[in-house]
Amino acid sequence: MTRLIAADEVPEGAVRRVRPNGLEAVAVCRIDGTFFATQDRCSHAKASLSEGWVEGHDLCCPVHDGRFDVRDGRPMCFPATDPIRTFPVQVVDGVVFADLRAARTDQEVSG
Repeated sequence: MTRLIAADEVPEGAVRRVRPNGLEAVAVCRIDGTFFATQDRCSHAKASLSEGWVEGHDLCCPVHDGRFDVRDGRPMCFPATDPIRTFPVQVVDGVVFADLRAARTDQEVSG
């Protein structure tokens, strides 16, 4: 598991960009008290998803409003058609960790 961010640095309904140990950036969301981690790069526009916003369980791209379900990475509306990677998350002692080696979906992903 890779340390991402202190839990209190991610407000409810928000997304934060984390670049752990020089690895590819990860978007960390808090929705209804649960943390989710996805790739930060939109599979359509290649924009930073952490510069977008959260609506329900959708992470919304700031460029063309593509939306992805943070629970499994599936695209929720056009123009996004390819899923994004999602990662298993654990919170330990107020710190968010993710297994960045394992994607939560079996689908092929872009990016």
